[in-house]
Amino acid sequence: MPQKSFHRTDRVSAQLRRELGTLVREAVAEHGLPSVSVSDVEVTRDMAHAKVFVTALQEERSTEAVKGLKAVAPEIRFRLARAVKMRHVPELHFHYDDSVDRGERIDNLLRDLGTGDESPSDETA
Repeated sequence: MPQKSFHRTDRVSAQLRRELGTLVREAVAEHGLPSVSVSDVEVTRDMAHAKVFVTALQEERSTEAVKGLKAVAPEIRFRLARAVKMRHVPELHFHYDDSVDRGERIDNLLRDLGTGDESPSDETA
């Protein structure tokens, strides 16, 4: 039985991620917030809370974007309730997902290592 609830939270998370993608985009446009996209949603087992992870197109404005989303979270939750068929819509908690930024930094470091690591023996071969 507990395994079924685990799958249910996965399904609910996926559905919320799809719906919130649209709703967050609309909220960003309406409220003049920095552009963000929903990267992931994690729902608690009791479905009372949902962590919504967002990535910002402009990393330097990510704090401003998350602050703005937190301010309009009740409005987004209300719209979400109308879009999904759930008895109780979870409370939304917005968090910045820096995994994309970290991945880019690692990629750049590896690229720099690749270009700066040419040894003289490579030239003669």
